[in-house]
Amino acid sequence: MKVALAMIAMLGLGACASDSGPDGGVASYDALKSAHDKCATQGGKLVLKDQGNARDISAYACRRT
Repeated sequence: MKVALAMIAMLGLGACASDSGPDGGVASYDALKSAHDKCATQGGKLVLKDQGNARDISAYACRRT
């Protein structure tokens, strides 16, 4: 029983560790809005990188305008 509980706990913690952000790295509306606002305060424009996957938030970059 203890082994089963330990395995469940480790799997749960592993899922948390593999998460790459609050949205799991997905370019959701909220993630894009947050990245856009942060970029705009730095004087830039949020753009999709060349060959980037539009569904992945890491595929976007802040470029100076």
